[in-house]
Amino acid sequence: MTASNPVPEVSPETLDTQSFRRQMGQVSRHSGVFFAGTVFTAAASYLFKVYLARVLGARALGIYALGMTVVGFLSVFNALGLPQAALRFIPAYSATGKFESLRSFLVRALAVLLAANLVLGVAVLLAGPWIALRVYHTPELQPFVGMFVLIMLLGVFTTFLAQVLGGYKAVARRTVISNFVGIPATMVITVILVSLGLGLSGYVLAQIFSAVLVLGLMAGTAWRLTPRAARAFSSTLPSLEKGVMSFSGAALGLGLLQYLMSETDRVVLGIYRDAREVGIYAVAGSLIIFVTVVLRSVNQIFAPVVSGLSAGEQRAVVSRMFQTLTKWILGLTIPLAAGMIFFASGLMGIFGRDFRAGWLVLVIGTVGQLVNCGVGSSGTLLFMTGHQNALVKIHASMAALMVGLNLALTPRWGMTGAAISMAATVCATNLWYLLEVRRRLGLSPYNRSYLRLLVPLAGALAVLWLWRARLGALHPQWLTIGAAVLLAYAIFISLALALGLDEDDRMIARAVWSRVRSVIPRAEAGV
Repeated sequence: MTASNPVPEVSPETLDTQSFRRQMGQVSRHSGVFFAGTVFTAAASYLFKVYLARVLGARALGIYALGMTVVGFLSVFNALGLPQAALRFIPAYSATGKFESLRSFLVRALAVLLAANLVLGVAVLLAGPWIALRVYHTPELQPFVGMFVLIMLLGVFTTFLAQVLGGYKAVARRTVISNFVGIPATMVITVILVSLGLGLSGYVLAQIFSAVLVLGLMAGTAWRLTPRAARAFSSTLPSLEKGVMSFSGAALGLGLLQYLMSETDRVVLGIYRDAREVGIYAVAGSLIIFVTVVLRSVNQIFAPVVSGLSAGEQRAVVSRMFQTLTKWILGLTIPLAAGMIFFASGLMGIFGRDFRAGWLVLVIGTVGQLVNCGVGSSGTLLFMTGHQNALVKIHASMAALMVGLNLALTPRWGMTGAAISMAATVCATNLWYLLEVRRRLGLSPYNRSYLRLLVPLAGALAVLWLWRARLGALHPQWLTIGAAVLLAYAIFISLALALGLDEDDRMIARAVWSRVRSVIPRAEAGV
Protein backbone atom coordinates (compact mmCIF):
# COMPACT_ATOMS: atom_id res chain seq x y z
CA MET A 1 0.00 0.00 0.00
CA THR A 2 1.58 3.23 -1.10
CA ALA A 3 1.07 6.52 0.61
CA SER A 4 -0.41 9.30 -1.47
CA ASN A 5 1.88 12.18 -2.30
CA PRO A 6 1.13 15.12 -0.05
CA VAL A 7 -0.05 18.29 -1.71
CA PRO A 8 2.75 20.84 -1.37
CA GLU A 9 1.86 23.90 0.62
CA VAL A 10 1.87 27.19 -1.18
CA SER A 11 3.08 30.24 0.69
CA PRO A 12 0.87 33.34 0.96
CA GLU A 13 3.52 35.29 -0.98
CA THR A 14 3.26 32.82 -3.87
CA LEU A 15 -0.53 33.01 -3.84
CA ASP A 16 -0.34 36.82 -3.90
CA THR A 17 2.05 36.73 -6.85
CA GLN A 18 -0.18 34.30 -8.76
CA SER A 19 -3.21 36.50 -8.06
CA PHE A 20 -1.26 39.60 -9.09
CA ARG A 21 -0.27 38.01 -12.39
CA ARG A 22 -3.80 36.84 -13.09
CA GLN A 23 -5.37 40.21 -12.30
CA MET A 24 -2.75 42.16 -14.23
CA GLY A 25 -3.39 39.97 -17.25
CA GLN A 26 -7.10 40.73 -16.97
CA VAL A 27 -6.43 44.44 -16.63
CA SER A 28 -4.17 44.46 -19.69
CA ARG A 29 -6.69 42.58 -21.84
CA HIS A 30 -9.75 44.66 -21.05
CA SER A 31 -8.01 48.01 -20.81
CA GLY A 32 -6.30 47.21 -24.12
CA VAL A 33 -9.65 46.98 -25.91
CA PHE A 34 -10.87 50.20 -24.35
CA PHE A 35 -7.56 51.93 -25.05
CA ALA A 36 -7.71 50.95 -28.72
CA GLY A 37 -11.22 52.34 -29.00
CA THR A 38 -10.25 55.50 -27.14
CA VAL A 39 -7.18 56.12 -29.30
CA PHE A 40 -9.18 55.56 -32.48
CA THR A 41 -11.92 57.89 -31.27
CA ALA A 42 -9.45 60.53 -30.14
CA ALA A 43 -7.48 60.49 -33.38
CA ALA A 44 -10.59 60.52 -35.56
CA SER A 45 -12.32 63.12 -33.40
CA TYR A 46 -9.27 65.39 -33.47
CA LEU A 47 -9.23 65.45 -37.27
CA PHE A 48 -12.99 65.84 -37.29
CA LYS A 49 -12.85 68.80 -34.90
CA VAL A 50 -10.28 70.46 -37.14
CA TYR A 51 -12.73 70.05 -40.02
CA LEU A 52 -15.63 71.41 -37.95
CA ALA A 53 -13.61 74.32 -36.62
CA ARG A 54 -12.57 75.37 -40.11
CA VAL A 55 -15.98 74.84 -41.71
CA LEU A 56 -18.32 76.03 -38.95
CA GLY A 57 -16.10 78.48 -37.04
CA ALA A 58 -15.70 79.28 -33.36
CA ARG A 59 -19.12 80.87 -32.84
CA ALA A 60 -21.09 77.95 -34.27
CA LEU A 61 -19.13 75.52 -32.11
CA GLY A 62 -19.74 77.78 -29.14
CA ILE A 63 -23.51 77.67 -29.77
CA TYR A 64 -23.30 73.88 -29.91
CA ALA A 65 -21.27 73.78 -26.69
CA LEU A 66 -23.87 75.95 -24.93
CA GLY A 67 -26.66 73.65 -26.05
CA MET A 68 -24.75 70.61 -24.82
CA THR A 69 -24.36 72.19 -21.37
CA VAL A 70 -28.15 71.99 -21.07
CA VAL A 71 -28.11 68.35 -22.20
CA GLY A 72 -25.22 67.62 -19.86
CA PHE A 73 -26.98 69.19 -16.91
CA LEU A 74 -30.18 67.24 -17.52
CA SER A 75 -28.26 64.00 -18.07
CA VAL A 76 -27.28 64.19 -14.40
CA PHE A 77 -30.97 63.83 -13.47
CA ASN A 78 -32.55 62.03 -16.38
CA ALA A 79 -30.56 58.82 -15.87
CA LEU A 80 -31.59 58.68 -12.17
CA GLY A 81 -28.48 56.66 -11.32
CA LEU A 82 -29.88 53.62 -13.17
CA PRO A 83 -26.93 53.09 -15.58
CA GLN A 84 -24.55 52.71 -12.62
CA ALA A 85 -27.06 50.37 -10.99
CA ALA A 86 -27.06 48.26 -14.17
CA LEU A 87 -23.30 47.85 -13.95
CA ARG A 88 -23.62 46.87 -10.29
CA PHE A 89 -26.67 44.55 -10.24
CA ILE A 90 -26.85 42.86 -13.65
CA PRO A 91 -23.71 40.75 -13.00
CA ALA A 92 -25.05 39.81 -9.57
CA TYR A 93 -28.46 38.76 -10.89
CA SER A 94 -26.90 36.80 -13.76
CA ALA A 95 -24.41 34.98 -11.54
CA THR A 96 -27.02 34.00 -8.94
CA GLY A 97 -29.70 33.00 -11.45
CA LYS A 98 -32.17 35.66 -10.24
CA PHE A 99 -33.65 36.07 -13.71
CA GLU A 100 -36.99 37.43 -12.51
CA SER A 101 -35.15 40.22 -10.69
CA LEU A 102 -33.03 40.82 -13.79
CA ARG A 103 -36.13 41.07 -16.00
CA SER A 104 -37.82 43.36 -13.50
CA PHE A 105 -34.79 45.64 -13.33
CA LEU A 106 -34.48 45.96 -17.10
CA VAL A 107 -38.19 46.53 -17.76
CA ARG A 108 -38.85 48.89 -14.89
CA ALA A 109 -35.64 50.86 -15.42
CA LEU A 110 -36.46 51.43 -19.09
CA ALA A 111 -40.02 52.46 -18.21
CA VAL A 112 -38.85 54.90 -15.55
CA LEU A 113 -36.28 56.40 -17.92
CA LEU A 114 -38.88 56.86 -20.65
CA ALA A 115 -41.40 58.56 -18.36
CA ALA A 116 -38.86 60.83 -16.67
CA ASN A 117 -37.26 61.93 -19.91
CA LEU A 118 -40.53 62.70 -21.65
CA VAL A 119 -41.33 65.09 -18.80
CA LEU A 120 -37.87 66.65 -18.93
CA GLY A 121 -38.07 66.92 -22.71
CA VAL A 122 -41.27 68.93 -22.54
CA ALA A 123 -39.74 71.15 -19.85
CA VAL A 124 -36.71 71.86 -22.03
CA LEU A 125 -38.89 72.70 -25.03
CA LEU A 126 -40.77 75.23 -22.91
CA ALA A 127 -37.76 76.71 -21.10
CA GLY A 128 -35.22 76.47 -23.93
CA PRO A 129 -35.95 79.84 -25.59
CA TRP A 130 -35.75 81.62 -22.23
CA ILE A 131 -32.39 79.95 -21.47
CA ALA A 132 -31.05 80.94 -24.88
CA LEU A 133 -32.07 84.58 -24.51
CA ARG A 134 -31.85 85.32 -20.79
CA VAL A 135 -29.09 83.02 -19.57
CA TYR A 136 -26.71 82.66 -22.51
CA HIS A 137 -27.75 85.80 -24.46
CA THR A 138 -27.49 83.75 -27.66
CA PRO A 139 -30.73 83.86 -29.69
CA GLU A 140 -29.14 81.61 -32.35
CA LEU A 141 -29.49 78.74 -29.89
CA GLN A 142 -33.32 78.78 -30.00
CA PRO A 143 -33.84 76.82 -33.28
CA PHE A 144 -31.72 73.95 -31.95
CA VAL A 145 -33.60 73.35 -28.69
CA GLY A 146 -35.77 70.55 -30.13
CA MET A 147 -32.73 68.81 -31.60
CA PHE A 148 -30.93 68.90 -28.26
CA VAL A 149 -34.01 67.36 -26.63
CA LEU A 150 -33.76 64.43 -29.06
CA ILE A 151 -30.05 64.08 -28.30
CA MET A 152 -30.92 63.96 -24.60
CA LEU A 153 -33.58 61.28 -25.06
CA LEU A 154 -31.41 59.07 -27.25
CA GLY A 155 -28.39 59.61 -25.03
CA VAL A 156 -30.00 58.44 -21.80
CA PHE A 157 -31.07 55.11 -23.31
CA THR A 158 -27.71 54.65 -25.04
CA THR A 159 -25.91 55.27 -21.74
CA PHE A 160 -28.15 52.81 -19.90
CA LEU A 161 -27.73 50.06 -22.51
CA ALA A 162 -23.97 50.65 -22.62
CA GLN A 163 -23.80 49.89 -18.90
CA VAL A 164 -26.09 46.89 -19.41
CA LEU A 165 -23.51 45.54 -21.86
CA GLY A 166 -20.83 46.31 -19.29
CA GLY A 167 -22.82 44.30 -16.76
CA TYR A 168 -22.81 41.38 -19.19
CA LYS A 169 -19.03 41.89 -19.52
CA ALA A 170 -19.35 42.71 -23.21
CA VAL A 171 -16.91 45.63 -23.11
CA ALA A 172 -15.39 44.73 -26.49
CA ARG A 173 -18.77 44.68 -28.24
CA ARG A 174 -19.74 47.94 -26.60
CA THR A 175 -16.49 49.53 -27.73
CA VAL A 176 -16.99 48.36 -31.32
CA ILE A 177 -20.52 49.79 -31.44
CA SER A 178 -19.82 53.13 -29.78
CA ASN A 179 -16.29 53.82 -31.02
CA PHE A 180 -15.89 51.99 -34.32
CA VAL A 181 -19.45 52.37 -35.61
CA GLY A 182 -21.00 55.40 -33.91
CA ILE A 183 -18.10 57.83 -34.30
CA PRO A 184 -17.44 57.18 -38.03
CA ALA A 185 -21.18 57.34 -38.71
CA THR A 186 -21.39 60.77 -37.10
CA MET A 187 -18.44 62.01 -39.14
CA VAL A 188 -19.66 60.72 -42.49
CA ILE A 189 -23.22 62.01 -42.03
CA THR A 190 -21.92 65.37 -40.82
CA VAL A 191 -19.70 65.85 -43.87
CA ILE A 192 -22.62 65.00 -46.16
CA LEU A 193 -25.09 67.32 -44.45
CA VAL A 194 -22.63 70.20 -44.02
CA SER A 195 -21.64 69.85 -47.68
CA LEU A 196 -25.31 70.27 -48.53
CA GLY A 197 -25.23 73.67 -46.80
CA LEU A 198 -26.93 72.76 -43.53
CA GLY A 199 -24.07 74.11 -41.38
CA LEU A 200 -24.46 73.60 -37.63
CA SER A 201 -27.89 72.02 -38.18
CA GLY A 202 -26.22 69.32 -40.25
CA TYR A 203 -23.77 68.55 -37.45
CA VAL A 204 -26.53 68.27 -34.84
CA LEU A 205 -28.74 66.16 -37.14
CA ALA A 206 -25.80 63.84 -37.84
CA GLN A 207 -25.46 63.19 -34.13
CA ILE A 208 -29.15 62.33 -33.91
CA PHE A 209 -28.97 59.89 -36.83
CA SER A 210 -25.86 58.16 -35.52
CA ALA A 211 -27.35 58.01 -32.01
CA VAL A 212 -30.37 56.13 -33.42
CA LEU A 213 -27.98 53.69 -35.13
CA VAL A 214 -25.92 53.10 -31.98
CA LEU A 215 -29.02 52.74 -29.81
CA GLY A 216 -30.45 50.10 -32.15
CA LEU A 217 -27.23 48.10 -32.20
CA MET A 218 -26.84 48.23 -28.43
CA ALA A 219 -30.48 47.25 -27.87
CA GLY A 220 -30.12 44.25 -30.17
CA THR A 221 -26.88 43.17 -28.51
CA ALA A 222 -28.33 43.55 -25.01
CA TRP A 223 -31.38 41.49 -26.00
CA ARG A 224 -29.21 38.65 -27.31
CA LEU A 225 -27.01 38.67 -24.20
CA THR A 226 -29.93 38.69 -21.77
CA PRO A 227 -30.60 35.12 -20.51
CA ARG A 228 -33.62 33.51 -22.13
CA ALA A 229 -35.33 33.14 -18.76
CA ALA A 230 -35.13 36.90 -18.23
CA ARG A 231 -36.61 37.58 -21.66
CA ALA A 232 -39.72 35.51 -21.03
CA PHE A 233 -42.91 37.51 -20.63
CA SER A 234 -45.12 36.74 -17.65
CA SER A 235 -48.05 38.34 -15.89
CA THR A 236 -46.07 39.27 -12.79
CA LEU A 237 -43.19 41.69 -12.56
CA PRO A 238 -41.37 41.99 -9.22
CA SER A 239 -40.71 45.42 -7.78
CA LEU A 240 -37.24 46.91 -7.84
CA GLU A 241 -35.20 45.89 -4.83
CA LYS A 242 -34.48 48.49 -2.17
CA GLY A 243 -30.76 48.01 -2.75
CA VAL A 244 -31.16 49.07 -6.37
CA MET A 245 -33.03 52.22 -5.40
CA SER A 246 -30.59 53.24 -2.66
CA PHE A 247 -27.58 52.61 -4.91
CA SER A 248 -29.18 54.61 -7.73
CA GLY A 249 -29.87 57.47 -5.34
CA ALA A 250 -26.25 57.60 -4.23
CA ALA A 251 -25.07 57.48 -7.85
CA LEU A 252 -27.46 60.31 -8.71
CA GLY A 253 -26.03 62.48 -5.93
CA LEU A 254 -22.46 61.83 -7.01
CA GLY A 255 -23.43 62.54 -10.61
CA LEU A 256 -24.80 65.95 -9.69
CA LEU A 257 -21.64 66.86 -7.81
CA GLN A 258 -19.45 65.65 -10.66
CA TYR A 259 -21.47 67.73 -13.09
CA LEU A 260 -20.96 70.85 -11.01
CA MET A 261 -17.24 70.16 -11.04
CA SER A 262 -17.01 69.43 -14.76
CA GLU A 263 -19.50 71.86 -16.33
CA THR A 264 -19.45 74.96 -14.12
CA ASP A 265 -16.57 76.48 -16.08
CA ARG A 266 -18.39 76.39 -19.41
CA VAL A 267 -21.69 77.53 -17.92
CA VAL A 268 -20.12 80.53 -16.19
CA LEU A 269 -18.04 81.29 -19.28
CA GLY A 270 -21.22 81.23 -21.38
CA ILE A 271 -22.94 83.64 -19.00
CA TYR A 272 -20.13 86.20 -18.75
CA ARG A 273 -18.48 85.81 -22.16
CA ASP A 274 -19.59 85.19 -25.75
CA ALA A 275 -20.14 81.96 -27.72
CA ARG A 276 -16.83 82.38 -29.58
CA GLU A 277 -14.82 82.12 -26.37
CA VAL A 278 -16.88 79.13 -25.26
CA GLY A 279 -16.11 77.43 -28.57
CA ILE A 280 -12.36 77.94 -28.18
CA TYR A 281 -12.52 76.71 -24.59
CA ALA A 282 -14.51 73.62 -25.64
CA VAL A 283 -11.93 72.68 -28.29
CA ALA A 284 -9.10 73.03 -25.78
CA GLY A 285 -11.07 70.88 -23.35
CA SER A 286 -11.46 68.13 -25.92
CA LEU A 287 -7.66 67.96 -26.18
CA ILE A 288 -7.10 68.14 -22.42
CA ILE A 289 -9.28 65.12 -21.71
CA PHE A 290 -7.05 62.97 -23.91
CA VAL A 291 -4.24 63.38 -21.37
CA THR A 292 -6.09 60.86 -19.16
CA VAL A 293 -6.44 58.17 -21.85
CA VAL A 294 -4.16 55.69 -20.07
CA LEU A 295 -5.81 56.31 -16.69
CA ARG A 296 -9.31 55.90 -18.10
CA SER A 297 -8.35 52.72 -19.92
CA VAL A 298 -7.03 51.17 -16.72
CA ASN A 299 -10.03 52.28 -14.66
CA GLN A 300 -12.45 50.43 -16.95
CA ILE A 301 -11.32 47.11 -15.50
CA PHE A 302 -9.44 48.15 -12.35
CA ALA A 303 -12.74 48.99 -10.61
CA PRO A 304 -14.32 45.50 -10.70
CA VAL A 305 -10.94 43.85 -10.12
CA VAL A 306 -10.38 45.89 -6.95
CA SER A 307 -13.91 45.15 -5.80
CA GLY A 308 -13.28 41.41 -6.06
CA LEU A 309 -9.86 41.55 -4.45
CA SER A 310 -11.13 43.64 -1.56
CA ALA A 311 -13.98 41.20 -0.95
CA GLY A 312 -11.38 38.43 -0.78
CA GLU A 313 -9.23 40.51 1.55
CA GLN A 314 -6.23 40.35 -0.80
CA ARG A 315 -4.81 43.62 0.47
CA ALA A 316 -1.24 42.88 -0.59
CA VAL A 317 -2.30 42.30 -4.20
CA VAL A 318 -4.35 45.53 -4.23
CA SER A 319 -1.38 47.50 -2.93
CA ARG A 320 0.98 45.95 -5.45
CA MET A 321 -1.36 46.63 -8.37
CA PHE A 322 -2.02 50.17 -7.17
CA GLN A 323 1.67 51.02 -7.08
CA THR A 324 2.62 49.34 -10.35
CA LEU A 325 -0.30 50.67 -12.37
CA THR A 326 0.04 54.22 -11.03
CA LYS A 327 3.71 54.29 -11.90
CA TRP A 328 3.08 53.34 -15.51
CA ILE A 329 -0.01 55.50 -15.84
CA LEU A 330 2.16 58.46 -14.86
CA GLY A 331 5.15 57.37 -16.92
CA LEU A 332 3.14 56.83 -20.09
CA THR A 333 1.22 60.10 -19.62
CA ILE A 334 4.12 62.52 -19.10
CA PRO A 335 5.51 62.43 -22.69
CA LEU A 336 2.05 63.12 -24.11
CA ALA A 337 1.31 65.87 -21.57
CA ALA A 338 4.70 67.48 -22.16
CA GLY A 339 4.14 67.42 -25.90
CA MET A 340 0.81 69.17 -25.49
CA ILE A 341 2.39 71.82 -23.27
CA PHE A 342 5.43 72.42 -25.50
CA PHE A 343 3.34 72.61 -28.68
CA ALA A 344 0.17 74.16 -27.21
CA SER A 345 -0.01 77.06 -29.64
CA GLY A 346 0.59 74.85 -32.65
CA LEU A 347 -1.99 72.31 -31.52
CA MET A 348 -4.68 74.93 -31.09
CA GLY A 349 -3.67 76.63 -34.34
CA ILE A 350 -4.48 73.47 -36.27
CA PHE A 351 -8.16 74.19 -35.65
CA GLY A 352 -7.87 77.66 -37.17
CA ARG A 353 -6.33 81.06 -36.49
CA ASP A 354 -9.00 82.04 -33.93
CA PHE A 355 -8.30 79.00 -31.80
CA ARG A 356 -4.67 79.89 -31.06
CA ALA A 357 -5.99 82.16 -28.32
CA GLY A 358 -6.76 79.04 -26.29
CA TRP A 359 -3.16 77.82 -25.98
CA LEU A 360 -2.87 78.89 -22.33
CA VAL A 361 -6.11 77.05 -21.52
CA LEU A 362 -4.55 73.91 -22.99
CA VAL A 363 -1.39 74.31 -20.90
CA ILE A 364 -3.22 74.95 -17.63
CA GLY A 365 -5.71 72.12 -18.15
CA THR A 366 -2.96 69.66 -19.09
CA VAL A 367 -1.09 70.38 -15.87
CA GLY A 368 -4.24 69.69 -13.87
CA GLN A 369 -4.88 66.37 -15.60
CA LEU A 370 -1.25 65.37 -15.15
CA VAL A 371 -1.81 65.61 -11.39
CA ASN A 372 -4.93 63.50 -11.87
CA CYS A 373 -2.89 60.77 -13.55
CA GLY A 374 -0.13 61.10 -10.97
CA VAL A 375 -2.35 59.80 -8.17
CA GLY A 376 -3.58 56.88 -10.26
CA SER A 377 -6.92 55.22 -9.58
CA SER A 378 -7.24 56.62 -6.05
CA GLY A 379 -10.86 57.72 -6.44
CA THR A 380 -11.84 54.39 -7.96
CA LEU A 381 -10.06 52.59 -5.13
CA LEU A 382 -12.10 54.50 -2.54
CA PHE A 383 -15.39 53.83 -4.32
CA MET A 384 -14.77 50.11 -4.84
CA THR A 385 -13.74 49.53 -1.23
CA GLY A 386 -16.92 50.91 0.31
CA HIS A 387 -15.82 54.47 1.08
CA GLN A 388 -18.38 56.22 -1.10
CA ASN A 389 -19.32 58.57 1.74
CA ALA A 390 -15.80 59.94 1.66
CA LEU A 391 -16.22 60.58 -2.07
CA VAL A 392 -19.49 62.42 -1.48
CA LYS A 393 -17.77 64.67 1.07
CA ILE A 394 -14.85 65.34 -1.27
CA HIS A 395 -17.05 66.05 -4.29
CA ALA A 396 -19.37 68.33 -2.33
CA SER A 397 -16.44 70.40 -1.08
CA MET A 398 -14.77 70.52 -4.48
CA ALA A 399 -18.00 71.46 -6.25
CA ALA A 400 -18.28 74.47 -3.93
CA LEU A 401 -14.65 75.34 -4.64
CA MET A 402 -15.22 75.04 -8.39
CA VAL A 403 -18.23 77.33 -8.36
CA GLY A 404 -16.49 79.89 -6.14
CA LEU A 405 -13.32 80.01 -8.24
CA ASN A 406 -15.25 80.36 -11.48
CA LEU A 407 -17.40 83.18 -10.16
CA ALA A 408 -14.27 84.96 -8.94
CA LEU A 409 -11.94 84.38 -11.90
CA THR A 410 -13.98 83.83 -15.08
CA PRO A 411 -15.68 87.27 -15.28
CA ARG A 412 -12.25 88.90 -14.96
CA TRP A 413 -9.97 86.60 -16.98
CA GLY A 414 -12.40 84.80 -19.26
CA MET A 415 -11.43 81.34 -20.45
CA THR A 416 -8.04 81.56 -18.72
CA GLY A 417 -9.82 82.08 -15.40
CA ALA A 418 -12.11 79.14 -16.15
CA ALA A 419 -9.09 76.95 -16.92
CA ILE A 420 -7.36 77.94 -13.67
CA SER A 421 -10.54 77.13 -11.74
CA MET A 422 -10.86 73.71 -13.33
CA ALA A 423 -7.17 72.80 -12.94
CA ALA A 424 -7.09 73.91 -9.30
CA THR A 425 -10.20 71.87 -8.52
CA VAL A 426 -8.82 68.77 -10.28
CA CYS A 427 -5.55 69.03 -8.36
CA ALA A 428 -7.25 69.57 -4.99
CA THR A 429 -9.69 66.72 -5.60
CA ASN A 430 -7.04 64.18 -6.49
CA LEU A 431 -4.70 65.16 -3.69
CA TRP A 432 -7.62 64.70 -1.29
CA TYR A 433 -8.25 61.27 -2.83
CA LEU A 434 -4.65 60.39 -2.14
CA LEU A 435 -4.85 61.47 1.49
CA GLU A 436 -8.07 59.50 2.03
CA VAL A 437 -6.59 56.36 0.47
CA ARG A 438 -3.61 56.61 2.79
CA ARG A 439 -5.74 57.37 5.86
CA ARG A 440 -8.55 54.87 5.32
CA LEU A 441 -6.77 52.05 3.51
CA GLY A 442 -3.17 52.57 4.53
CA LEU A 443 -2.09 52.44 0.88
CA SER A 444 0.22 54.64 -1.16
CA PRO A 445 0.86 54.42 -4.91
CA TYR A 446 4.50 55.46 -4.56
CA ASN A 447 7.68 53.48 -3.95
CA ARG A 448 11.37 53.58 -4.84
CA SER A 449 10.80 51.93 -8.23
CA TYR A 450 9.57 55.30 -9.56
CA LEU A 451 13.21 56.42 -9.61
CA ARG A 452 13.74 54.08 -12.56
CA LEU A 453 11.57 56.40 -14.67
CA LEU A 454 13.65 59.55 -14.11
CA VAL A 455 16.22 58.97 -16.86
CA PRO A 456 13.69 57.75 -19.49
CA LEU A 457 11.44 60.71 -18.78
CA ALA A 458 14.36 63.13 -18.89
CA GLY A 459 15.29 61.74 -22.30
CA ALA A 460 11.73 62.12 -23.59
CA LEU A 461 11.46 65.70 -22.33
CA ALA A 462 14.82 66.60 -23.86
CA VAL A 463 13.71 65.31 -27.24
CA LEU A 464 10.51 67.35 -27.11
CA TRP A 465 12.35 70.51 -26.06
CA LEU A 466 15.01 70.17 -28.78
CA TRP A 467 12.41 69.36 -31.44
CA ARG A 468 10.39 72.42 -30.52
CA ALA A 469 13.47 74.65 -30.54
CA ARG A 470 14.84 73.41 -33.88
CA LEU A 471 11.89 72.00 -35.85
CA GLY A 472 8.79 73.44 -34.18
CA ALA A 473 8.07 75.88 -37.01
CA LEU A 474 7.87 73.19 -39.71
CA HIS A 475 4.57 72.58 -41.48
CA PRO A 476 2.20 70.82 -41.50
CA GLN A 477 1.97 71.34 -37.73
CA TRP A 478 0.01 68.18 -36.99
CA LEU A 479 2.71 66.04 -38.61
CA THR A 480 5.54 67.88 -36.84
CA ILE A 481 3.90 67.59 -33.42
CA GLY A 482 2.89 63.97 -33.95
CA ALA A 483 6.42 63.00 -34.97
CA ALA A 484 7.88 64.74 -31.90
CA VAL A 485 5.56 62.92 -29.49
CA LEU A 486 6.15 59.55 -31.15
CA LEU A 487 9.93 60.05 -30.96
CA ALA A 488 9.62 61.03 -27.29
CA TYR A 489 7.76 57.81 -26.56
CA ALA A 490 10.34 55.79 -28.48
CA ILE A 491 13.13 57.31 -26.37
CA PHE A 492 11.19 56.79 -23.15
CA ILE A 493 10.44 53.11 -23.84
CA SER A 494 13.95 52.37 -25.10
CA LEU A 495 15.64 53.90 -22.06
CA ALA A 496 13.19 52.22 -19.69
CA LEU A 497 13.99 48.81 -21.18
CA ALA A 498 17.72 49.48 -21.29
CA LEU A 499 17.96 50.59 -17.65
CA GLY A 500 16.12 47.55 -16.42
CA LEU A 501 12.65 46.84 -15.16
CA ASP A 502 11.67 45.20 -11.91
CA GLU A 503 9.71 41.94 -11.87
CA ASP A 504 6.31 43.63 -11.75
CA ASP A 505 7.28 45.91 -14.64
CA ARG A 506 8.41 42.94 -16.72
CA MET A 507 5.12 41.20 -15.96
CA ILE A 508 3.18 44.17 -17.35
CA ALA A 509 5.49 44.42 -20.37
CA ARG A 510 4.96 40.74 -21.17
CA ALA A 511 1.18 41.08 -20.83
CA VAL A 512 1.07 44.15 -23.06
CA TRP A 513 3.36 42.60 -25.67
CA SER A 514 1.26 39.44 -25.68
CA ARG A 515 -1.80 41.56 -26.27
CA VAL A 516 -0.14 43.48 -29.10
CA ARG A 517 0.96 40.26 -30.82
CA SER A 518 -2.55 38.86 -30.57
CA VAL A 519 -4.02 41.72 -32.59
CA ILE A 520 -1.25 42.05 -35.20
CA PRO A 521 -2.38 40.18 -38.33
CA ARG A 522 0.16 37.57 -39.42
CA ALA A 523 1.36 37.69 -42.97
CA GLU A 524 0.75 34.01 -43.50
CA ALA A 525 -2.93 34.48 -42.64
CA GLY A 526 -3.42 36.08 -45.99
CA VAL A 527 -1.78 33.28 -47.93
